[in-house]
Amino acid sequence: MPQDALHIRRLAKELNTLLVGGHINRISQVNKDELTFIIYTGKTTVKLILSANASNARVCLSLVEKEPAPVAPNFCMLLRKHLQNGEIKEIRQHENERIIELVIHCTTDFSECDRVLHCELMGKYSNILLSEKGILLGALKTTALENDNHRILLAGAKYLYPAPQDKLSPTERAGMRARFKNYLSTHENGWEEEELAFYLFEQVAGLALPTARELVRKAIAYNEGVDILSDEAKMPLWAFVPTFFENEPCEACVKVQDGEYVDFFAFPVDGGMPMPSLCKAEDEFYTSRETKKGFADKKRKLESAVRNLKKKQTKKLQEILERLEESERADEYRIKGELLTANLYKIERGMKEILLDNWYDEAGGSLKITLDTTLSPAKNAQKYFKIYNKHKRAREVLNPMWEKQEAEIDYTDSVQAMLENAETEVDLKEIELELIEMGLLKVPKQKVGGKKKEIAVPFREYEYMGVKIYAGRNNIQNDRLLRLADPNDIWLHTQKYHSSHVIIAVGGGQVCDEVLLYAAEICAYYSDGKDGDKIPVDYCKRKFVKKPNKSKAGFVTYTDYKTILVKPDPHR
Repeated sequence: MPQDALHIRRLAKELNTLLVGGHINRISQVNKDELTFIIYTGKTTVKLILSANASNARVCLSLVEKEPAPVAPNFCMLLRKHLQNGEIKEIRQHENERIIELVIHCTTDFSECDRVLHCELMGKYSNILLSEKGILLGALKTTALENDNHRILLAGAKYLYPAPQDKLSPTERAGMRARFKNYLSTHENGWEEEELAFYLFEQVAGLALPTARELVRKAIAYNEGVDILSDEAKMPLWAFVPTFFENEPCEACVKVQDGEYVDFFAFPVDGGMPMPSLCKAEDEFYTSRETKKGFADKKRKLESAVRNLKKKQTKKLQEILERLEESERADEYRIKGELLTANLYKIERGMKEILLDNWYDEAGGSLKITLDTTLSPAKNAQKYFKIYNKHKRAREVLNPMWEKQEAEIDYTDSVQAMLENAETEVDLKEIELELIEMGLLKVPKQKVGGKKKEIAVPFREYEYMGVKIYAGRNNIQNDRLLRLADPNDIWLHTQKYHSSHVIIAVGGGQVCDEVLLYAAEICAYYSDGKDGDKIPVDYCKRKFVKKPNKSKAGFVTYTDYKTILVKPDPHR
């Protein structure tokens, strides 16, 4: 990811052209690392993202809507106090560093001054700081005084730029030539492209490794086969890099690989998709990256909650089964009680055990019965009857508990199946709501004074041969889909597997075999049997599908159905 000085140089120029003269209307903070500025440029309103995230540090315009934090953090409040309604005078890069500075002219009834917002885009050291006349007013990430750090990032301290790296400036031709000549002296057998790119990255400040690779490739192509480290080259590498750094125009692109954004550049590259601006390229790349990571993190969190619930439910079921197994011995205690009652005359007080003929044994065997030496013969018989009655009552209680626990586990399995089939963050929205209702997740904090937003998640929607087909993304959607369907629509669900409910919206019309097969393949894919080859899918008219009162989300019973065997296919 080339968030380096070469790209920041072009980005600063682009933002300067777009935003100078604009006024900051609103400031909000999305999370601990990211700020949003709403800026009125005189013609339109734009949104500027300032992020100090270790992996996604950037300053760029964005169209993506993000919910601000429920309560504005301290640094956000500080920026509102000092920068609200301020006018942007200049956006610049500090020397050849990975630092973008916003110079903002701030006016109040009593004062007028320029303040500078320093955006340091340096990986895990990224930060956003506000200064006035070289003195810090605050920082997104502060340092403790006891830390062994040359920079004190606290209000009132002098703002110091990060210490420069021990590398050459990308515009220093003489120094670069000397180092590459030294490199050549140690590579008598020639150099390799990747090794040379890595050397360029290590020796020259402000170049990310992907940028260094592309510069080496471009230098090779420009010199048309002549060694780019020789003086005979049309433009040797040590001259090509400074020229490219200073003069090359911005032609932004996003590099695409296997249908995903993997990088962005301020110049054309192989596999790159052209973008109208560098801001747009950055926004597309980082939005894609954050969406993917956000989806993976949320899915992992939900899966963990469901997994823990399944573990608890399985443990509880095991305990119920063990108690049921023990209660199955109830008849054994009854038989012992009856045999003792019938043979009281044979039992003497103080006996530890007695061997009696077992009338209930068809083979006519004997049964050894343990006795309590502290009890009379009659009390020993009563003891076994009490144990029998206790186990009998337990069985009456445990059987419904076992059935209920089996149903709970089955429902948890259905949620787990929906999670496994989730492919986007949209798929997770109502599953998260479902888990909140189950008490597995905490209700997210709401913005102070804000209204709770309704979750409106669309069904998976298809059209085949002019017929609309809908599939639920989760149990809540399955219920909603069932309610909205026409009684004569075709309803589908996998047999003996948890799956999405699928509706073929035909109303009173007929459904042809091709459409039925298409819908059944979708149903089979969004099930926990999607890895199979032939999955049975049941289908019937919606009017034959019933939802029992007080049943779990997604649970139905159905009649008058037929079954079709299909191979799972998402039909994207």
